[in-house]
Amino acid sequence: MKVSSSKSSVTAWHTLSVDSSFETLNTSSAGLDSQEAGERLLHYGKNSLPTARKRSAVIRFLSHFHNILIYVLLGSAVVTAALAHWIDTGVILAVVMANAIIGFIQEGKAESAMGAIQQMLAPVAHVIRGAERVSIEGEELVPGDIVLIEAGDKVPADLRLFDAHGLSIQESILTGESVAVEKLTSSVDEQAALGDRSCMAFSGTLVASGQGKGIVVATGGNTEIGRISSLLSEVETLTTPLIRQMNVFAKWLTLIILVLASLLLVFGYLFTPHDLAVMFMSVVGLSVAAIPEGLPAVLTITLAIGVQAMARRRAIVRRLPAIETLGSVSVICSDKTGTLTRNEMMVASVVTYQHAFTLEGEGYNPEGDLKLNERSISPTEHSVLEEMARAAALCNDASLVEKSGVWHSEGDPMEGALLSFAGKMNLDVRLEQSVWKRSDAIPFDARHRFMATLSHDHQHHACIFVKGAPERLLEMCGSQRSTDGKVEPLDMAYWQQQMLTIAAKGQRLLAFAVKPVNTDYTVLEQDDLNESLIMVGLVGMIDPPRTEAISAVAECHQAGIRVKMITGDHAETAAAIGKQIGLKNPNKVLTGLDIDGMDEQQLKAQVLECDIFARTSPEHKLRLVTAIQAHDLTVAMTGDGVNDAPALKRADAGIAMGLKGSEAAKEAAELVLADDNFATIVSAVREGRTVYDNLKKIISWTLPTNAGEAMTIIVALLFGMTLPITPVQILWVNLITAVTLGIALAFEPTEENTMRRPPRSRNESLLSAELLWHIVLVSLLFLAGVYGIYDYAISQGYSVELARTLAVNTLVVMEIFHLFFIRNIHGTSITWKAICGTKVIWRVVFVISCAQFAITYHPWLQAIFGTESIAFWDGILVVGIGVMLFVAIEVEKQLRLFVGRVRA
Repeated sequence: MKVSSSKSSVTAWHTLSVDSSFETLNTSSAGLDSQEAGERLLHYGKNSLPTARKRSAVIRFLSHFHNILIYVLLGSAVVTAALAHWIDTGVILAVVMANAIIGFIQEGKAESAMGAIQQMLAPVAHVIRGAERVSIEGEELVPGDIVLIEAGDKVPADLRLFDAHGLSIQESILTGESVAVEKLTSSVDEQAALGDRSCMAFSGTLVASGQGKGIVVATGGNTEIGRISSLLSEVETLTTPLIRQMNVFAKWLTLIILVLASLLLVFGYLFTPHDLAVMFMSVVGLSVAAIPEGLPAVLTITLAIGVQAMARRRAIVRRLPAIETLGSVSVICSDKTGTLTRNEMMVASVVTYQHAFTLEGEGYNPEGDLKLNERSISPTEHSVLEEMARAAALCNDASLVEKSGVWHSEGDPMEGALLSFAGKMNLDVRLEQSVWKRSDAIPFDARHRFMATLSHDHQHHACIFVKGAPERLLEMCGSQRSTDGKVEPLDMAYWQQQMLTIAAKGQRLLAFAVKPVNTDYTVLEQDDLNESLIMVGLVGMIDPPRTEAISAVAECHQAGIRVKMITGDHAETAAAIGKQIGLKNPNKVLTGLDIDGMDEQQLKAQVLECDIFARTSPEHKLRLVTAIQAHDLTVAMTGDGVNDAPALKRADAGIAMGLKGSEAAKEAAELVLADDNFATIVSAVREGRTVYDNLKKIISWTLPTNAGEAMTIIVALLFGMTLPITPVQILWVNLITAVTLGIALAFEPTEENTMRRPPRSRNESLLSAELLWHIVLVSLLFLAGVYGIYDYAISQGYSVELARTLAVNTLVVMEIFHLFFIRNIHGTSITWKAICGTKVIWRVVFVISCAQFAITYHPWLQAIFGTESIAFWDGILVVGIGVMLFVAIEVEKQLRLFVGRVRA
């Protein structure tokens, strides 16, 4: 008898009793025999995750040419080749190939997300087959196998536990919960969240302590981690706002150029004396000049510069457009554990009889302030604290180690936090452990929910130290330690009220008790502890928020960015952290069960009002990100576990933790934080906004100047006039300015009000009405400047060559002054800081000036470009026209900004 694969994958094993599980899988505690195991392996397949179908490398490479702007560039390359402009052809083709190669490489890295999860299954499993213990390859496990697990093991498949001794499993890769989960064998409710299924052990999780046995109930793709793998392969990766906007921009640009060229060709053929061949070549040349062929390269360079800036801020960008996407982020969905918090347990509350203290510090560092009623005090003022610290240090199997100035816990994180607490109580932990030698111990077991140790010192004292669940220890205590150190009857009501108070803060409770015994007492028995212990105190532990995360959240709110916490932890813990880090609505918490009870429309309505989501699964995180995106908001998702990977991939900007993050999370994300610091996200957003501003500056500079150049040719062709600038001079201007002035804008620093502006809409178009108006205005001013200087020169009796020389220099000078104007698109350009510019700007201006002087005054270049030397005062006039352009567009901008402020 076998159970089908489908049944194995959908059965709610956590609801079945142990006997029912054995019966359903037709197995026993003696395990399967080798023949049955072989048959099931053929039936179910190997215990490995399915490999996603991949496109061939050729198809992936060719797909990067499927873009309308690339089509335009390829078409322009064909035209320039037909015109024998081989340099232009080579540049255009190089840009196209570079774009395809970069995209191909980045996409290849992205597809390794599945491979990262593949490595998470255990390579070896210890099983019972034919009543004998054997070790087999993890891939050979089948449903019905009996698996043995112990501390340090990685769980090789999903198991229904039927035997557990002090077993606790670290499940943070699936649930995001930082504390190991105690495991039992009794079934739980069907609606229990993944982290509450105490009778289950899930594939890929790590055994923190104890031993256990379980029945394999799911292997490979049917495991919980397999479901995440399936989710990850099915999640659609969204295109970035920049790519979408560039596609729209490219379509409109192509349409405008083609329509304009066609109309000009028809008009010229019907109403001008030029023949069709001349008009056709003129129109083709105009089209090539109008296409900003250098724009994709400059945009890529701008993104690359942003990537370098982010690397200096400890954020690694895996996909170039992602840095720009951060500039439009309006919601950050953050995992709690390890992202907003330190992923390190810390004692935050200390309760003795009649006193409730708070304890401060960072991580496992054994230094911190003890406060009573907001006043710092010394632990020596309360002797009971020393006894409590001694119990925490001696009833403990962990150790603290300092590495490079950072304290780490070797062992259970909760026990590491207790050692840190003991150090903060001015107890020398190593000295105490050497003085008080352990004689016997009762290890922690989920059934009795406490740990006890028997220790003797050199002064012939002996004492039992106990730590455990408060409600269990209260049952074992008959008395308590008073404030003056005396023993008095237990005040049960007081301790229960303190437990409720600490639990309401989202803290995990642990109690301490002691029992002095005779020196000859050497064997520790559970019967000796019942109702004979002395209650010493309680501690409340929490995974504390990062100090820098609090200020980072505040800065996000100032920038109009909403921060939402999505965690697998308990609702009370999440709410407590939410209050500490300053979330806007920390009193409302939705759990995974609440989300399961909502359809997509209900979730969409609730998702904006709630900022904390607890006990969530990978599916919940994915639904939440999708629901927020349904409001046309740009979403960044942070996380570090495998459980975060699908949502990271779905988000507009996935941000993984670099130090403590899983490889699956890193591969699914667009950005990786090298310091695991939530505050770095704020720097990334600031840099993303700067990059987008610079991209917009480049486009706002490129399009008007290209349009201005094109207009000089169009007007001349329409009215049968002599060209004020020759085609070769137009090509020269395109070459010298596009390569220099455009790139210079990529290095622009962050504007002062960048993080005080609200996020831009994800649907905001690059070709906004404001930009279109600017294109028209600047084109007309360029036209007036070029024809104005040209007419001036002709009226002065200058030669056509000299008039064109003045015109082409005027065009370049206007582009330079236009550059200084564009540098400050959100404020005034007439400030000393704006005039000073940057080193890059002045280097570019120097290079262009030298180039213009060369074609104007060098005899050899004069022959190539048809130029003549310009007199000094004519040169001053050229610069004056540039100044007039700058003043005109700056006045227009200030008027526009003033009207906008009045309307607001």
